[in-house]
Amino acid sequence: MKKILIIEDNPEVRENTAEIVELSNYQVVTAENGKVGVEIALKEKPDLIVCDIMMPVLDGYGVLHLLSKHKETAAIPFIFLTAKSEKADLRKGMEMGADDYITKPFDGIELLNAIEARLKKANLLQEKYEGPKAMHDFLADVEKSGKVQLVSDEREVNNYSKKHILYKEGQRPRAVYHILSGKVKTARCNEDGKELITGIYSNGDFFGYTPVLENSTYKEEAQILEDAQLMLIPREDFLQLVSNDIHIAQTFIKIITRNIAEKEESLLNLAYNSLRKKVAFGLIQLYDKYRRENEHPVLNISRENMAQSVGIATESLIRTLGDFKDERLIDIQSGKVIVLDEKKLRNLPY
Repeated sequence: MKKILIIEDNPEVRENTAEIVELSNYQVVTAENGKVGVEIALKEKPDLIVCDIMMPVLDGYGVLHLLSKHKETAAIPFIFLTAKSEKADLRKGMEMGADDYITKPFDGIELLNAIEARLKKANLLQEKYEGPKAMHDFLADVEKSGKVQLVSDEREVNNYSKKHILYKEGQRPRAVYHILSGKVKTARCNEDGKELITGIYSNGDFFGYTPVLENSTYKEEAQILEDAQLMLIPREDFLQLVSNDIHIAQTFIKIITRNIAEKEESLLNLAYNSLRKKVAFGLIQLYDKYRRENEHPVLNISRENMAQSVGIATESLIRTLGDFKDERLIDIQSGKVIVLDEKKLRNLPY
């Protein structure tokens, strides 16, 4: 049962509101002023807060401000309840991070609809996003929430041929890319011109968002790996995603942090693992990426690109793939790699 905290100094309004919410099968806790409300919120961790603005001791703006400073309460959906309807008050509340704003007098259906909508969106965006599908799943759910329309028939869609350079290191981003079909790789070159693939993206993926968030230039090159159709999301629209909603922003940051950790794991693999473990690690990364499109994926990628993604010589990769085939860890058909024993590849001892 979801828990709703109602903060309201008027006893009659507080009791009536609590009764309406309880009749809709929510657990309700109440507070008679903002100070008590903050204390209860920190203790009870409600699923949603309905809060009056004009109150003694601590007003609604102060409640929202204090709760936003605590990690455990910052993302709780917050609905202002007030008799004031001036635009300045509406704007101030929303700029502070409120999720909704209901003016008195209100009917019970209006309040319950607002509560249900905010809880539904919060549940959607509090899912645990993990693995190679994390960013894809998260942004797809953001689309469903209706908060930001990233993908639209009105967006610019372009077709690109294999080996087309989408952007180069040092250029400034103008958009985030969404792959409708095909594959794209991102890569960096060292001083000797040796290429290291930093990412491979396929159908449904979003990429190119990091320099948009950092307001910096690209630190890598993006090249079309297979003929692709890409949707361009203007940088201003994408920035709106992480600036207008605290729940979306916090989830996005968690995924970015996890992505950084995964890249660190890749660097550790490159630096310290044996040749066999490097190749196994690279194969599993590709396997996880391709599995989103097919339950039994076939790794259709050139040996050169596969070697660059692992960070080894192409000849070493080919030799190791041959060993893995002999050991029945993989099969190779028409140049395509099929993983036969995922578990053993993931846990290769040496």
